[in-house]
Amino acid sequence: MAAGVLLFVAVNLACLSVSGNLASGERSFSIDYKNNYFLKDGKPFQYISGSIHYSRIPRYYWKDRLVKMYMAGLNAIQVYVPWNFHEAVQGVHNFTGGQDLEHFLDLANQTGLLVILRPGPYICAEWEMGGLPAWLLQKPNIILRSADADYVEAVSNWLAVLLPKMKPWLYINGGNIITVQVENEYGSYFACDYNYMRHLRTLFHLFLGEDTVLFTTDGNTDKEMTCGTLEGLYATVDFGTDTNITKAFNRQRRFEPRGPLVNSEFYTGWLDHWGDQHAVVDAQKVSRVLGEMLAMGANVNMYMFEGGTNFGYWNGADHDTKFRSVVTSYDYDAPLSEAGDPTEKLLAIRDVIKQVPLIELPPTKVDILITFTLFQVGNISSLLNTLSTVGPVKSQYPLTFEEMKQFYGYMLYRTTLPRDLSEPTPLISPLNGVHDRAYVSVNGVFQGLLERDTMLVINVTGQQGDTVDILVENMGRVNFGSKINDYKGLLSNLILGKDVLTDWKIYPLDIDGAIAGGWPHSDSQKSFPAPQKDPSVGPVFYMGTLQPNGLAWDTFLKLNEWTKGQVWINGVNLGRYWPARGPQLTLYIPGPLLSTTLPNNITVLELEGAPAHLRVLFMDRPQLIVRKPTPVAATCSANLLSAARALYNQKGNS
Repeated sequence: MAAGVLLFVAVNLACLSVSGNLASGERSFSIDYKNNYFLKDGKPFQYISGSIHYSRIPRYYWKDRLVKMYMAGLNAIQVYVPWNFHEAVQGVHNFTGGQDLEHFLDLANQTGLLVILRPGPYICAEWEMGGLPAWLLQKPNIILRSADADYVEAVSNWLAVLLPKMKPWLYINGGNIITVQVENEYGSYFACDYNYMRHLRTLFHLFLGEDTVLFTTDGNTDKEMTCGTLEGLYATVDFGTDTNITKAFNRQRRFEPRGPLVNSEFYTGWLDHWGDQHAVVDAQKVSRVLGEMLAMGANVNMYMFEGGTNFGYWNGADHDTKFRSVVTSYDYDAPLSEAGDPTEKLLAIRDVIKQVPLIELPPTKVDILITFTLFQVGNISSLLNTLSTVGPVKSQYPLTFEEMKQFYGYMLYRTTLPRDLSEPTPLISPLNGVHDRAYVSVNGVFQGLLERDTMLVINVTGQQGDTVDILVENMGRVNFGSKINDYKGLLSNLILGKDVLTDWKIYPLDIDGAIAGGWPHSDSQKSFPAPQKDPSVGPVFYMGTLQPNGLAWDTFLKLNEWTKGQVWINGVNLGRYWPARGPQLTLYIPGPLLSTTLPNNITVLELEGAPAHLRVLFMDRPQLIVRKPTPVAATCSANLLSAARALYNQKGNS
């Protein structure tokens, strides 16, 4: 490790020695290995927990969700800390507003909920790059989740910031954190680097103290438990409703002969990818298996208890046989819906726990609240002065998002046709180098799209010197498996007929910044005095204004017959829509985002083609296309390819 990191660690340790606790008095939380249970203040303790992600829920709803979890009978919650959510820019840490982790912990403490903390540094969670910040990829040969010197230095610096903030919140220090996970399902990763795990164990002990109960979580296989466990870290297992409980806990016993039985991720539902149908897990099956585990004295965390929403660009992706992006909704068929409403599954679970008064289900609601029409603003190519104020970077060959230091969203690559193309000519990504979708236009005329692993060639026409614009969309980095080194943009050259396209102008696009600043509504009079009502194909912005009606309820936006794109409400990025592929047909709008007194500004970036009617609908319930089969694999412990391939490091020019 670099000397600077060691010095940073030492200085922070010195600061810790004088930090105070949240409360005084003798409190303890430990493992009784003789009697196979946890001890809380010297007494046997069993937790019944649910996973909730503060990063997927608006801050103004944190307390509401925590209270509902407490009322369901839970005595604990399980919380991931996404590193990239707090350090999107290297060295710049954000723990304010929606990133105020300590406020979230305080609300849980006030509610009476203990906390199982999962600070990573890798979390999976179907979150962008598994919580790892994309700026790590600026080191082109970095081996993530290993003892790689560059990775270890970055991790050490991050934990030296995060863990001292967490120490006062430990239960033994007067807070509500009872256990802390080290890494996350590490046994499913190809590296199996024990030196890396030992380094993390040292850092966690250094910053949190030797008395903190540290644990690991791994999938229910011998391989995963072998590579994911380490002496000094209590080994737990995760599994869902289709697993033999006795066999699963027997496997935990082989790696942890004494101590409490723990299922750290008991799956109440499942994730969705674009193009899937919405996954569901039967409520009665969940409640029955939960009851069986609790009767055995096992400690159980339900993953998820409320899933929430992948706002903005925070969704992750999987890559087994091909790249598959996770949808915006993280509803997960959880006991609390994406909007925080109790479900029949919650009632079934609550009946098993039997600790609290009844929670009434919300009444049936009407289908449609409001319908209104949007207007066209213009295509992206015509708006570069607004969306890319820093201007283009010139390069002979394409540069990646990481090389441009734009880690999320969209970038535009511009060049010219090298010769006349009177006949349709193939534009090819021969090395599958489009990550993840590229929308191609010539002189403003949309030609089609290239898509990672799916569509590697399209035909284009035009004249020599015509402008070629390629808008590339980052659909979310892989969050699980051996391919988490997931670079974005044009990773290799594009071939047009027999020509390699060169001499690029690359525009980083700050779409979120422009919209947060009031565009396009603030510029509507001077920039486009007569908005068009007719739709266009290709990447085009649309806008509208919803007049206030004195109400601000949770709603769901449906873009019927729209194709694919992104939506902003009052400057807030709601996430991606893709009803053409499904299963998610609506986007969740938290009520407090809507003003009861001022006009509500709506901006839509449609990437492929809008319907002629240009209408959008506000509904008061979600629409997800449902499938019935239940998943078998663990959320981030799905069976890996038997032989993990070498780290995918193809980038730059080819």
